[in-house]
Amino acid sequence: MTTQQETDEPIGAVVHRLSEQLPELVRSELRLAQAELTEKGKHAGVGIGLFSGAGVLALYGLAGLLTTAVIALDLALPLWLSALIVTVVVLVAAGVAAVVGKKQVTQATPPTPEKAIAGVKQDVEAAKGHR
Repeated sequence: MTTQQETDEPIGAVVHRLSEQLPELVRSELRLAQAELTEKGKHAGVGIGLFSGAGVLALYGLAGLLTTAVIALDLALPLWLSALIVTVVVLVAAGVAAVVGKKQVTQATPPTPEKAIAGVKQDVEAAKGHR
């Protein structure tokens, strides 16, 4: 059973109600867009930080590798072998940080508020369908 108000509401009343609700709708969509961009910015910041850490670790790894080469030429096997093991561990840590950093940056792109845009599209479609 449908109510009389839903089917017989004059177009002027619908337009008036829509004009009253539109500013709040726009504000809520802007808040959603802001929240979404803030979240993506956090992911980008973490990813950039991890990439930076990966670069520092790779630099230490290179220094360790060079130290290993010097020691290998100058000293016996156990010393250079231990230095080589440390170097490999540092380079593996750099690789892990780079992969995790790339994942964080990927989550932050594209920097568009996709949920807010989808919400606006739904609102426009709803407004068109209520004419």
